[in-house]
Amino acid sequence: MSMTKDNLLFDDLQEQIMITISNVNAYIQEHHILHNINMDVKRNRVTSLMGPSGCGKSTLIRCINRMHELAAGAKITGEISLLKRNIYETDPFYIRRKIGMVFQRPNPFPSMTIMENVIAGFILNGISLTKSEKEEITQHALEKAGLWTEVKDNLNRKGIFLSGGQQQRLCIARALAMNPKVLLLDEPTSALDPKSTAHIESLILELKEDVSIILVTHNIAQAQRVSDFTTFLFLGELIEYGKTKDMFQNPKHPKTKAYLTGEFG
Repeated sequence: MSMTKDNLLFDDLQEQIMITISNVNAYIQEHHILHNINMDVKRNRVTSLMGPSGCGKSTLIRCINRMHELAAGAKITGEISLLKRNIYETDPFYIRRKIGMVFQRPNPFPSMTIMENVIAGFILNGISLTKSEKEEITQHALEKAGLWTEVKDNLNRKGIFLSGGQQQRLCIARALAMNPKVLLLDEPTSALDPKSTAHIESLILELKEDVSIILVTHNIAQAQRVSDFTTFLFLGELIEYGKTKDMFQNPKHPKTKAYLTGEFG
């Protein structure tokens, strides 16, 4: 399996900024969801997106991996760059491989085995793999997702028979198998029990050694625990963005302070 051509596109590992978002506005028909968003996402860091329901968090990450445009009546203006390359001038299927996404509820493909779920991105993109490549990719991705030792003897079992926390780690492994530069996590622990949530949070801290992570979360304590940078969105506007420690200790905007102190949510 060769990805030489792909790697040449986004292989400048010396860059400190992984994603640049410039003057981004997002719409669904006449509904203006995101208003002139500007921010940078640092390489090998965890950036949390916080804010009340409906503030645009999920829309923003869907813009980042070009899923927003799949919705009827969707439109986006402005520019989003991955290592200085405009993602809207690049094949969207390629962008979705380099910017992986994990959703709120675990969603392994029910008809697929654990191994097939891990390599689903290759299957769905028509990329042929040898038996040894499938095995190598599966083991590597499951190890990175902290699931290998739990499932290595049951790779041909359906993924839906795993526990909720295991299913979510399987979905993370599925995204990691494509060797992404960025991992988008949309409320990845909201449907999990506290023990599984703690496991996912530990995994996030480990994964940032290899990928840049953008985490959408309603859990203020979670953002404080795992993120290096935090963004606060309100009614589609970026209100405040900075180092998590600084924002939590000394929020600069009154709306940020009100949100962090529980005045609204």
